[in-house]
Amino acid sequence: MAKYTVVTMPGDGIGKTVLPEAIRVLEAIGFDADYVHADIGWEFWVNEGNPLPAKTVELLAKHKLGLFGAITSKPKVEAAAELDPGLRDQGFTYFSPIVGMRQRFNLDLCIRPCRSFPGNPLNFVRQQAGGGYDEPSVDAVIFRQNTEGMYAGVEWTDPPPEIRGALGTHPKFARFASTPGPDLAISTRIFTRGACRRIVTAAFEYAVKHGYRSVTVCEKPNVLRETSGMMEEVAKEVHEKFPKIELWSTNIDAQMMWLTKNPEDYGVLVAGNLFGDIVSDAFAGLVGGLGFACSGNIGEEVAVFEPTHGSAPKYADFDPPIVNPIAMILSAAMLLDHVGEEDRARAVRDAIAAVVMEGKIRTYDMLRLPGRPDVISRGAASSSGLTDAILARLG
Repeated sequence: MAKYTVVTMPGDGIGKTVLPEAIRVLEAIGFDADYVHADIGWEFWVNEGNPLPAKTVELLAKHKLGLFGAITSKPKVEAAAELDPGLRDQGFTYFSPIVGMRQRFNLDLCIRPCRSFPGNPLNFVRQQAGGGYDEPSVDAVIFRQNTEGMYAGVEWTDPPPEIRGALGTHPKFARFASTPGPDLAISTRIFTRGACRRIVTAAFEYAVKHGYRSVTVCEKPNVLRETSGMMEEVAKEVHEKFPKIELWSTNIDAQMMWLTKNPEDYGVLVAGNLFGDIVSDAFAGLVGGLGFACSGNIGEEVAVFEPTHGSAPKYADFDPPIVNPIAMILSAAMLLDHVGEEDRARAVRDAIAAVVMEGKIRTYDMLRLPGRPDVISRGAASSSGLTDAILARLG
């Protein structure tokens, strides 16, 4: 009997391409696990009215570990239009299944490492004052609060009278009081002190364990005084327990500027849901793009690991597949870390680093080619070809 059971959720588009590549690596490294397929994604919204089927929830509740590929999400009107006609007008409303999964299992810690691999032609470079260029080493790890904030899902178009009445007690709502209901859309930003404390504490603990000198709170407390202000307040309290780690604070807009001026200065960053999403994608752009961006969604009991890229449906049917599987493989390495298989995780990352440094096997994105079926004939590796190179380095 295997030591672990991993629930595999390929999802939509290229998720079905990259997830099997990650499993190939896990099997090659000797990870003792069984893999159980679970359904998720757009197909199940269209045909069942539920992109996160109950059976998938049951499997995650039972086995506690998941690997997730990618999903397709569409705006409200488009989602409703694609629902099976037999299911329309029955109260079904589309909600992102990965967001739903995070909330269902309180996967409140989202960890997104953004580390540059030497030799990656997509790494960020900057011009030096005296001429020439340098390539800073980027090693940032974003802790994104995963279940609250702007993604909590508490929102309305044409809010009911009791909501309008409650909002009307705030003096700044007065200028919206005369707006007709169908013309008024409201999304709430909800922070709780307990969730702030948990993610900030996790960020400081990670910094101590992995030798980072700073934790940066990346919010907007000068404008979002209550929510961002709470995160900052909690961070100062938690910092007292970690006096050897510096506590920094940046506004999200300024951070977007500073990360392209001196990204090497930043170590661990912590932010709410939306700002964490933004800053992690921005840092990912410095280390090769979303083809190198991995993440873990971690709760008290359940953990699900995924690349941060989307489903990229325009690439889904290419034969052979051309998309970069490294983000998915790095996500699998995060799973190994999570269950204490740190030596195996390190071996996977070292194999990826060796392939990137050697530079002989590169997918189309690493060659800066447009994503078209002819890239293989132009020297790009297929998805499986890049995985083959990584496996060869594993020995």
